[in-house]
Amino acid sequence: MAGEDIQAGAPRAAGQGNAEQTVEQTLTRLRAIDTKSAPPPKPDAPLTLEDLYRTHRMRLIRLALLLVDEPATAEDVVQEAFTGLHRNWGGLRDSAAAVGYLRTAVVNGSRSVLRRRKTAREYTPPHAVNARSAESLAMLTAEHQSVVRALSQLPPRQREVLVLRYYGNLTEAEIAEAAGISKGTVKSTASRALEALQKIMNTP
Repeated sequence: MAGEDIQAGAPRAAGQGNAEQTVEQTLTRLRAIDTKSAPPPKPDAPLTLEDLYRTHRMRLIRLALLLVDEPATAEDVVQEAFTGLHRNWGGLRDSAAAVGYLRTAVVNGSRSVLRRRKTAREYTPPHAVNARSAESLAMLTAEHQSVVRALSQLPPRQREVLVLRYYGNLTEAEIAEAAGISKGTVKSTASRALEALQKIMNTP
């Protein structure tokens, strides 16, 4: 499975292991639901920007949504990512490079949104239940929905690493590239994030 190297060689406390299993089950389930709704790529046809938009847009919106919590803002972040891809289309090697560009652009765009929120004096975070699209979230169990809500309480960098790992299904190296951090930072951030998530989920 992609991303298994995140915890390789790192001892885990029992609580952290439970958190990892829970968040993996939740985001893997959410990824499966979202992937079902994505149109299949056209067979034996040259890749176009339109193909990437059709195939990856909804998954990228979910990725942004898990990072910024607001559907409209997530859509704006993804739209900006595709606009940037259009500007840089000629310099990309292949579809994998294009998808990698989009992921990085979504992470960076989400960070910018969160930075602006932090400096806005009167920003009020949206209610967690209303902040996400109802369609696929409603297909999760109540326990899984509580995990998604707990993720929204993590610091941005910790949330990024867990979302990219378990929803994006990325390897440690791919997370490092998308988030612009070292592989060592990915591993340590994941460990801290799982510990923090366990504490949040254990708080009455």
